[in-house]
This record gives sequence, structure tokens and C-alpha cells, in this order.
Amino acid sequence: MSLLVVGLSHRSAPVSVLERASLAAEAQVKLLQDTLAAEPAAEAAVLATCNRIELYADVDKFHAGVAELSTLLAQHSGVGLDELTPYLYVHYEDRAVHHLFSVACGLDSMVVGEGQILGQIKDALARGQELHTAGRLLNDLFQQALRVGKRAHSETGIDRAGQSLVTFGLEQLADGAEVTAWAAGKRALVIGAGSMSSLAAATLARAGVEEIVVANRTRARADRLVEILGQAGVPAARAVEMAEVGNELTRADVVVSCTGATGLVLTAAAVAEALGAAYDSAAQAPEAPAAPAADELDQHAAWVENGSAAAQDRAVRPVAPRPADAGPVRLHLLDLAMPRDIDGAAHRVAGVRLVDIESLAEASADAPMAADVDQVRTMVAEEVAAFGAAQRAAHITPTVVALRTMAADVVAGEIARLDGRLPDLDEKQRAEITQTVRRVVDKLLHAPTVRVKQLASEPGGAGYADALRELFDLDPQTVAAVSRADLNDPNRGRS
Repeated sequence: MSLLVVGLSHRSAPVSVLERASLAAEAQVKLLQDTLAAEPAAEAAVLATCNRIELYADVDKFHAGVAELSTLLAQHSGVGLDELTPYLYVHYEDRAVHHLFSVACGLDSMVVGEGQILGQIKDALARGQELHTAGRLLNDLFQQALRVGKRAHSETGIDRAGQSLVTFGLEQLADGAEVTAWAAGKRALVIGAGSMSSLAAATLARAGVEEIVVANRTRARADRLVEILGQAGVPAARAVEMAEVGNELTRADVVVSCTGATGLVLTAAAVAEALGAAYDSAAQAPEAPAAPAADELDQHAAWVENGSAAAQDRAVRPVAPRPADAGPVRLHLLDLAMPRDIDGAAHRVAGVRLVDIESLAEASADAPMAADVDQVRTMVAEEVAAFGAAQRAAHITPTVVALRTMAADVVAGEIARLDGRLPDLDEKQRAEITQTVRRVVDKLLHAPTVRVKQLASEPGGAGYADALRELFDLDPQTVAAVSRADLNDPNRGRS
């Protein structure tokens, strides 16, 4: 096993770098294809979320693999290699397995214990399978990561150690108040209709908001989310076009935005206009490029399609502390997108409170680690050891199968020779002799093959496969054919 992961996350890179390095779906596909075409990589999978971008590969050379994967990440993210390198981390073999299992359990999440990462890992695996870039190693790895993550959530209280990003964000907006008391009677605008936006809408509904309005580039998806909310018992839910967001802002008390746009969905000027507040972009952030005009809401679809070209026009501004004299909060903004949907300068508009990915990271950085986290860490360590043993044992299986195939061929050849020498044997005699010879061969091979599998599963046991091939003069092509047949089994790895 030569598993390598190169990536960056909220733990290693500032949000401004993460959002510039974010990968659209098309870029992820091209990254996987180019990785597989690279010389050191035999398999590839990419895990890209709002908080991390990680490239997994089965490589034959460590240093060449790190160099190639780092270069590919830089090329496809649009962030120069020199700028990106200081924020990259590298994990190899067991450490790479440990990293993914920790990610799957929510130990590496911005909010410890959040379970949404499991769906994102599942999507990463499905993409690799669809593009045929995930082979035996990555299929096994990601399938096991999903099982470990589910086990952590079902057998421990890791969910209590942290909260979902949506819930945590709403608690930050509530600023110390109970979310249900804070949300009661409020009108909410949800921009986007993907998994995170759907979760936000459901969470707001449970919190007791009075109305939920959903805006999305594709109206059909917004309508579908509203339908789901209605089935869940939310009577005051409706869908609107993206062009109507400006009008809805004037009515909303809470806005949650999480889209796939590469440019701003809400500018500070648009927020100020909705509130009837004064806003001087030059005075608020003189060092930043001019924010897109409010009417660019109509260009939401174009931002998604134009990719990095539109991203160059985005104003990346950190969220400054809200002024003490800003007055009562009239509009609460929660930005869960990466790159961000809402201009950070909106936080300086009178009457606005903004919480985004960066401020959530700061708020959760010092969250206490519960005993449940230690329990999950122990579980992860055990699962990593078990996975390594299983992989080492699986490595020798094709050799054992090839050995047994060779033995069966020898038996068949000897029975054929016996038929030529003793043609008068009846069927019953021939069957008894054949069965006896097979039993002798099976008994001779049983103990060595069981023992070699046990030895191969231990650290340093990879050489036993080579020893078997050498001792029994097994054809390497036969062993490779067994491996290919196992890999192409359509039922392999199904859960």
C-alpha cells in the first residue's frame, strides 16, 4: 500500500486561501483525470468541501508523488504553487488512513463531531468510481472510512462534542440567547437549495421561524425544497427567483446563504440598500477592490459558469468586529459558502450581524474536547490498525489463489495421465482417486496458506507474497490476472 494524501484545510490555511483554492465540480473531474495520467499515481480521489481540499492517490514513489500532487492541486485551484505550498499537509500510508478516518468521524471538522462530512466522503467515492479513478485501495479506504464514521456516531457521543455547522452558526447569530427563543417569529431567507442550504432550512424550521423563503439559481430545486419543508409541517415556505432576493432582503430577519457561486451573492451595498442604511464602500474598506453592484444578483448563473474569471472580481474582506455603537441587529446573516457568498464588509453596515466560515472557525477553535472525542480517537487508532492488517492480508490473497490454481492444474494433469495409464477404471473408482488426490493437496496447502495470511497481515509481512511466488515458481502474470479479476468484481466493496 502506498497511499498518499496532499491537501489543505481550515486547520492549515486561512479562509482567503481556501476560498481561492476551491474546486468546482468540473475542476475536480479534470484534477482526477490529470492525476491518474501522472506517472506516480495509479488511483485518485478528491475530497473537496468548504473547509478542505484533499487529493488522495495510490503512488509508487513518495517524493515524486508529493511533488506531482502538489503541482496538480496548484494548477487546478488557480493558486500558485509557491503560495500554496506553505499551507499544504502530507500524509502517507497509515498516517493517511488515520487522517481520513479522523475526518470521517468529525474529529478534523471545524465543529468537532459534525456528521455532514460523511455525505461528502460518499460523494467523493462515487465520483472516483464513476470516473474509474478509484481502484481497489481507494475503494476499500473510502468504504471503510464511511463505516468508521457511522460507527463513531452510533457508538459514541461524538455528536455531543460538537454541533452541526448550521446549528453552531445560528447559535453565533443568537449571540448567547436560546436559538428557539431568538428565531421565534422571524422571517428567514435561504439562498441556495443544496444539501447545506436544505439543512439550514430544516434547522430554521425546527427553531420556530415564522416564514422561510428559498431562492436558488434553478427554480425547480427551490420548489422541491419548499415542497419538502411543507411535508415536514412548515406551512409558511415559498420559493422565489434569484432576481427577487433584493426585495426579499427588505422583509427578512435572517439570511442563510450557501451556493456554488464563485462571486459574491450579496454585496455590502445590497445589504445596506435593503435596510435603508448608509454605506460608503471606500470608507469601509479602502484597501479592497470595489464590490460588485447590487444588480449582479441577476448574474448568479453566470458566476457559476464563468468560474475563476468571475472570482477575480470578488472582494475578499475579513469580517471585522461589529462596532459597539452599531445599534440593534435588524438583519442576521449566516454565510456557509466557500468561496463566501456574502461580502465581509456587510458586517460594518449598521443593524447587521454577519457570521461566516472564518468567524465560525475562530469561535470553535477553543471548544473543549469531551471524553467522547478521546473514545473516538481510540476507535480510529484501532480501525487504522485493522485496515492496515486487512490490506496486507489482501495483498497476498492473489498469490495464494494463484498457488491453489497451480495445484489444481497439477491434480487435473495427473488425473488425465492416470486415465491414460488405467483406461479401465470405472467412474466410481476414478472419482474416488480424484477426490483423494485433491484432499491430499488441500491438506498440504491448508496450514501454509493460513499461516502465510496471518504473517502477511502483520507489519513487515509484505515480503511473504514474494517468497511464495519465488518458492513455487508462480507466474507473475497469473497473480496479476487474479488481482484484476478481483478488482473488476462488480459486487466488491458494496455496502
